[in-house]
Amino acid sequence: MKLQGLYAITPERVDRRELAARVRAALEGGIAALQYRRKALASLDEANSLAALCRAKRVPFIVNDDIELALACGADGVHLGRDDGDLRAARARMKGKLLGISCYASLDNARAAVDAGADYVAFGSVYASPTKPAAVRAPLSLFAQARPLGVPLAAIGGIALENAPALLAAGADALAVISDLFDAPDIAARARAYAKLFTHENA
Repeated sequence: MKLQGLYAITPERVDRRELAARVRAALEGGIAALQYRRKALASLDEANSLAALCRAKRVPFIVNDDIELALACGADGVHLGRDDGDLRAARARMKGKLLGISCYASLDNARAAVDAGADYVAFGSVYASPTKPAAVRAPLSLFAQARPLGVPLAAIGGIALENAPALLAAGADALAVISDLFDAPDIAARARAYAKLFTHENA
């Protein structure tokens, strides 16, 4: 599995039924991957339900921060941050599955992550983010600098359709989006609009 395209990340303050409906719409629109991110309310039942939706569409399902939950629900991968434990140990436990690492605004962190076995790295916040308003901003130049690492590069933070083309031009392979996708009045249509950006990028 190579991460490329619209990388949808689930919103926090949505109940289970509504979240499932929004995820179905995003899958219908053609997202490339889904990350299950529930900092306070994550549950195995919900993870299993969303994983099944993704499996039916052959879309990778990735769990944020929680290796135990990822393994329990049969996720395709896990995404870890700076405080989520030893990366080499995570790599060993997630054998054969995707391992993504948040590298914030640090090329050194990205090098270390790839050295530990990361399948992709994420930089951000690339723009001001409503999810993490105090996050350090990652310059777009990081993507060109990280290209020699040889893994897909994800951008996260404040991404919208209007600023997405600049990220692709800078070298991002995947765009991790929460609000601009899941708060859209037509989620499937918004996902399709993002997918078109990648079609044009690869034309």
